[in-house]
Amino acid sequence: MNKSLQIVTSLDGSHTLYSSEINDHYHSIYGAVQESEYIFIKNGFDICTANPVHIFEVGFGTGLNALLTAAKNLEETREVLYTSVEKYPLGENIIRALNHHQYAGPEGEKLSGLIHSAETGKMSVISKNFKLMKIHSDFINDYITGSFDLIYFDAFGPDKQPEIWSSGVFEKISALTKSGGILVTYSAKGDVKRNLRAVGFDVKILSGPPGKRHIIRAYKI
Repeated sequence: MNKSLQIVTSLDGSHTLYSSEINDHYHSIYGAVQESEYIFIKNGFDICTANPVHIFEVGFGTGLNALLTAAKNLEETREVLYTSVEKYPLGENIIRALNHHQYAGPEGEKLSGLIHSAETGKMSVISKNFKLMKIHSDFINDYITGSFDLIYFDAFGPDKQPEIWSSGVFEKISALTKSGGILVTYSAKGDVKRNLRAVGFDVKILSGPPGKRHIIRAYKI
């Protein structure tokens, strides 16, 4: 295992990772799965009515958001095309040690295995209505194309990696987001709100999950 990463059990029993390099956790210590379900599923995926729905995620990380989305999609008939970009993919030994599949229903272990074994740079079939494209790339500096209905913005926090929360990055996000598209993120800091508004998003402040006062759901105007 990467010596800078440590598995931590959050308060809902699900694992997160602590990075000593960044001095930050990958998910909320108050509940990793609880946080992801609340922000990205309940306030993102469940709100978005597009069919098919094209999702773009900034920060694949442990794959938790992709896993929970794939699990929720088993209950639906709409097609999901999920694209995620990650600069520093985690090693298989770390992924195997995480317990996220235990929180993704009876098909959780199967879905998790397919998600993490999916070939990078190729659209892979994970389930009947869920396809995944993992991109190994630096979103800040690399050129990425597409047109998306729903954005999961799940990078490390603005105080840890301010460059990924810059106005330039949100300009790129805006260019990838369809009119009427939705962006959800856990940070509701002032700079984040201002940067989103400056690139054409209508920003809504929502109550956050345990341990977080507010989150953002923004609509592309």
